[in-house]
Amino acid sequence: MQSNEDWWAKAALAQTLMQAHEALSRARPNPATQDLRLWRDYYLRSAAIYTEVAQIDRGHFHEATAWATCERQRGEALDRQIKADAGAASSAGEAS
Repeated sequence: MQSNEDWWAKAALAQTLMQAHEALSRARPNPATQDLRLWRDYYLRSAAIYTEVAQIDRGHFHEATAWATCERQRGEALDRQIKADAGAASSAGEAS
């Protein structure tokens, strides 16, 4: 059984969109994971991989670019949520 980091390494070496999909699906956090930082990091790292693959697998340039955009948007949305939650927790701490 390969570790999560092994799959990230494999994803970084992907030459095709299919190889990227395969490796990233295996690097994906457990669906039950509630850690938003883990999901944010997954989505942003995936976006970077898909961006690279778009330059290599030119036959799937548009599809890989679309995947990169979607993953980046998910990661950025989670980043905003994490920051908002931290701000709310900080404000609640100051009020007590």
